[in-house]
Amino acid sequence: MHEFTPEVEALAAEILSYSLHRLKSDPPLDGPLTADELFSAVGNTITAKGLGGQEALEVFTSVLAKACISTDHPRNLAFIPSAPSEYANLFDLVVGASALYGGSWQEGSGAVFAENQALRWLSDLAGLPKSAGGVFVQGGTMGNLSALVVARAQARMKWPEVTSWSIACSEEAHSSIAAAAHVMDVDILHIAPDEFGKLRGESAGRVIDEFHASTTSRVFALIATAGTTNLGIIDDLKGVGEAAKERDLWFHVDGAYGLAALASPKLKPKFVGVEMADSFIVDPHKWLFAPFDACALIYRNPELARSVHTQHASYLDTLQEDGAWNPSDYAIHLTRRTRGLPFWFSLAAHGTDAYAEAMDATMEIARQAAEKISAHPDLELICQPELSVVAFTRRGWGPSDYQKWSEALLKDQIGFIPPSSHHGKPILRFAIVNPWTKVRDIDEILATL
Repeated sequence: MHEFTPEVEALAAEILSYSLHRLKSDPPLDGPLTADELFSAVGNTITAKGLGGQEALEVFTSVLAKACISTDHPRNLAFIPSAPSEYANLFDLVVGASALYGGSWQEGSGAVFAENQALRWLSDLAGLPKSAGGVFVQGGTMGNLSALVVARAQARMKWPEVTSWSIACSEEAHSSIAAAAHVMDVDILHIAPDEFGKLRGESAGRVIDEFHASTTSRVFALIATAGTTNLGIIDDLKGVGEAAKERDLWFHVDGAYGLAALASPKLKPKFVGVEMADSFIVDPHKWLFAPFDACALIYRNPELARSVHTQHASYLDTLQEDGAWNPSDYAIHLTRRTRGLPFWFSLAAHGTDAYAEAMDATMEIARQAAEKISAHPDLELICQPELSVVAFTRRGWGPSDYQKWSEALLKDQIGFIPPSSHHGKPILRFAIVNPWTKVRDIDEILATL
């Protein structure tokens, strides 16, 4: 298994050929199959003697890969898809082949140094102090959870008498906040956004004050969203941040999708107030053209995170002796791959100007899509896009109509756009984060409506 034989070399050539073809060619859309259909096609792939490398690769390329929807297809506009740059994808191969460990400076100083430069760029864009820092974690859920664990630890020191804790956030906050609250066994104080879907500082402060006056539970963190998943709405970051600071609360910004737009000088003014954050997240695998999986988690004061997340054991003590920067100390993990390196490589190779241009290109497509939807006789725009999510409804349709249309769209290999909902009613949404998405792609989808 661990010898580089002629057979392995031949397989390596096939794998590299497949990878290069996938990078150079238009991505397939493809789609899911049932477990029975997949078993009928490939059978039991785990056997005592093994299939052999070439046959296993054939099983993947001819059947299994085609049962997965390509997130980088230009007409995959579902959820928040991904559009890694060619450089980022290529370097992901290097990371996989290099057997790098990214948990400690001792074992991966070169890789951690590079990741930290990418984190520094994001910190600078957000206006955090030079002391800020963090780590790349698996995704937004892990990033939010890790930050909130630190926030509660700080609150426990401020108010040691408190035994019941709550997180305050908008009703439109991402589902990962509820997941974090469940894991931490804390409550959520949901605050209604305004008529534009934005959480405002004034209302957040008022609701928190009323909550503190009526219960023994205490809010330890106030969360704002910088680009909601459903509609791409940016909360009142400045007002919410001020409300948090006035009450000595941890201010966390969930920017998993939207904070990527800090890379564009044109869009950066939308995020005034993020510089007040005690912590924030942004996922390069969403709108910063990195492959899955990479969430940048950044703290204003990373020492607070290190004091909470560092794991202690006799075999780990050597990692702490010289005060080195160990990424495992800043989130809920120990073992970690150097998941930030493909992002770093693409950023270093292309330069930050190219990221701004790509960001602005996707925003222009979103603007034109909104115009076309507004002009369409059967469609109604829900709101003008603040970022690159364009949400709309089809006049006269019910839930089953949306679902049937979505299924037909994928079956015909035109696009992947499952319906969502807003205020209890079904909607459609374009999440445009791929620079390969062109106006002609929007036209092709709209022609089916």
